Amino acid sequence: ISTQKKFTKPSDDPVAAMMGMNYRTDLNRIQQYTRNIGEVRNWVDSTDDALDKGVLALQRIRELTLQASNGTLEGDQRKAVAEEVKQLKEHLQNIGDTQVGGKYIFNGNQTNVRPSESGFQSGTIELEVFSGIKIPVNTEGKALFGDMLSDDGDIQKLITALESNDPAVGDMLESIDKNIDNFLSARAQIGAKQNRVDLMEDRLSQQEVFSTRILSDNEDIGMEKAII
Repeated sequence: ISTQKKFTKPSDDPVAAMMGMNYRTDLNRIQQYTRNIGEVRNWVDSTDDALDKGVLALQRIRELTLQASNGTLEGDQRKAVAEEVKQLKEHLQNIGDTQVGGKYIFNGNQTNVRPSESGFQSGTIELEVFSGIKIPVNTEGKALFGDMLSDDGDIQKLITALESNDPAVGDMLESIDKNIDNFLSARAQIGAKQNRVDLMEDRLSQQEVFSTRILSDNEDIGMEKAII
């Protein structure tokens, strides 16, 4: 009654003690998976938010490009547009440098290196969320940010064209639209991953309740029965 346990040392009930060790191992494993799925959630939600902000910036760049391509802006006005595009490019670089728990989420396996300084690296990071089930937590930034933000990338070409009053500015709308489509496609994949995370969280929650009950049934006394 004082310990509320059926046994206080393994020799009291060797079989139950051994089973208890196995049940506790299962419970610890499930709790670790729960922590892992929480980490996956942080990465996925942060990625979704970053991509959302990226789409907004790209859409603004598209608006500015469209304005500059209609032939009504003078040279100084185009340079003013170029300055805003420069700021938006810097904003996109900051988005590419998004961190979760001190790790850069868009730099592949090199999570300790700032992507905008390393050129955005490749690599997949996976976390185990159930026995034999792993979920990729990161979205590779190289395909999204790499070429677009490089010194000779699409946005820099646009800035150069605006500063030089190049009449071919309108030709760059296609590449901007392509970048927007890439971001939207990545967001769709993130949405599917968020749904999977929801399902895994629910499954782990049920498994933890089940494992906790089994462990309790194996070790804990029925207080009323023990008192009688």
